[in-house]
Amino acid sequence: MLRHAIPPSCRFSQISHEILRHRDLNSDAVRLLCWQLSLPDGVNEPLSKTAERAGIRKVAFLRAKGQLKLAGFLHEWREQGTGGRWATRQLLSNVPLSPTEVEALRSGRPAPAPPTDTRPAAGEPTRRAVGRHPDPTPVGNTSNPPPPEVPEAPEAPEAAPEEARRIVDELPALDPRLRVPRAMLPELAGLAARWLEAGHLADAVRDSIARCLPGRGSPIHRPGGLLRYILREVPPVPPPPAQPRVATLRECESGLHVQPYLFRPLADEDHCVDCHHPAFPTAPASPTPARIGPALARAALRGRI
Repeated sequence: MLRHAIPPSCRFSQISHEILRHRDLNSDAVRLLCWQLSLPDGVNEPLSKTAERAGIRKVAFLRAKGQLKLAGFLHEWREQGTGGRWATRQLLSNVPLSPTEVEALRSGRPAPAPPTDTRPAAGEPTRRAVGRHPDPTPVGNTSNPPPPEVPEAPEAPEAAPEEARRIVDELPALDPRLRVPRAMLPELAGLAARWLEAGHLADAVRDSIARCLPGRGSPIHRPGGLLRYILREVPPVPPPPAQPRVATLRECESGLHVQPYLFRPLADEDHCVDCHHPAFPTAPASPTPARIGPALARAALRGRI
């Protein structure tokens, strides 16, 4: 393409390429912006008047005005003037402005400086440590420094009873993942002994360990630490289950009852009270089928007795 452009000597405006080639502004928006920027200083012409002079209709004007707002070239707000009347103020710029920068222009304050890319250091400035030793110079001969202090070894656990050691030795049989290093066996046996001293049975200790293990498909990376965590707290011994009331009853062995007859003994007697005292009649005042036979029961129900 060939181009022939003669630079004007007067009555021209300098428009940046950012405005002319803006992708989010259509031709009407660019024309409105360039028209407003070409007006001389002191001319207060509303944007709608400029659109009317440029031949831009209402719908196209509203679309162009919205594009200028989104791009940051146009800002408008309402303020109350003298006499209590409200008016709409518009600000048009040749570069996009943020709401903070527009607020600074309205109030007359300088716009805040943009943040820098570098992150400031936290705290107060300190002196540089280059060229000086951080520690004081030791006094005396330091060719053979004393050996470092070795922390005292923990006290060895008391000897666990045979049953506690047997519980720990049988852990791989409970679960193949519980293969504990030999150095931890005395410690775990001492923890298991505390359970036995509290009154727990060996089966109860194994059941508690089995309930706290993860699922079969999950690996155990540190079985010793897991067992130490499980056995470090000894729960109270659960009370024995309550005995049912039927367990305190005993069957009468006299053989005089048609069906098994249960009674609550006072000592070690094997006969109920009725069978133990033959002076009392075996049949109560109101006969029942359990005390008299089937024939007497039928007669009693028919009113013959």
